[in-house]
Amino acid sequence: MSVRPGHGAARGVSDAIDLARSAFELGLFEDPLDRPACLVVELDSGPDLARLNWLAPRLQCVVVGVAETPMAEAPDGFDVLLSATPGAPRPWVSCPDPDETADRLRVSAERSPQAAVALVELLRMSERLPVRDALVAESFVYSMLQGGPTFRGWLAGRSPRPEVRGGEGDPVLVTRERSVLRIVLNRPAVHNALDRAMRDALIGALQVAALDDSITDVTLSGAGPTFCSGGDLDEFGSAEDPATAHLVRIGRSVALAIHECAERVAVEVHGACVGAGIELPAFAGHVRARPGTTFSLPEVGFGLVPGAGGTAGIPRRVGRQRAAYMALSGTPLDATTALAWGLVDEIA
Repeated sequence: MSVRPGHGAARGVSDAIDLARSAFELGLFEDPLDRPACLVVELDSGPDLARLNWLAPRLQCVVVGVAETPMAEAPDGFDVLLSATPGAPRPWVSCPDPDETADRLRVSAERSPQAAVALVELLRMSERLPVRDALVAESFVYSMLQGGPTFRGWLAGRSPRPEVRGGEGDPVLVTRERSVLRIVLNRPAVHNALDRAMRDALIGALQVAALDDSITDVTLSGAGPTFCSGGDLDEFGSAEDPATAHLVRIGRSVALAIHECAERVAVEVHGACVGAGIELPAFAGHVRARPGTTFSLPEVGFGLVPGAGGTAGIPRRVGRQRAAYMALSGTPLDATTALAWGLVDEIA
């Protein structure tokens, strides 16, 4: 997907409607892929805003709204809403300079247009789906993007990673104390990066809880300096093919296993929780974060969308627009903001 520099730069509501009609409704671009990956709109109240709000979720691009102060009735058809007002209510994202933040989102979308557009289209759809269906939809999109040029380029261009020893032993430790099942991620040398062995062990432990009603509480935590640093990058792109990867991802879904016993699951997170490090906890009934914990979703930068359940679980905690902001920006979210948004339930 080619994107002209500045193609989706900020414009007023009326101008945005004109662009939407010409570029998207009437298909006046010679190449359907030569559309802006991101459209930034300076919001103002008026009859045109309602029309653009109706159009926004029908556009094949990221639609970002910018306003100094949140509107009483948020135009929730937009994919991201930015405001300069501190503590702006959901679905708004507060930032000191909304224009600068919007420009960063636009640049991010232009660098990885297929993933950015696929992300917002997936989020628009997933919020109406049951959790399992939303996970299946996410896996379809993730698998498709694995064949895309951005991800292939990222794979080809990454530097060899130094070998890190210290992963010997069980990747997951499981103990039971009466009615409490304790699960500990146990790859501290690699910041508990989630690999196949850890995934399978996690599912096995969670299946014990699902099948045993006498287990009333399940706690999930991580050994070492980080709860979980996301998927093990050494295994990225190692699946035989995207179709097989999809079947494995759904058949061995940790997110679904947590969701199915969520009311009994409490997750304790710490350190830099990246990708799966927050995607999986989002499905739990209670998430406790240590002070200083951060949360980020870097996958769009690889040419992918979150693939461990992030587009299904995180929006149910923070809303579609804030989930889109996290994934498009890749910016770490601090624990205080995560608590205010509802991404975590407690800081302790």
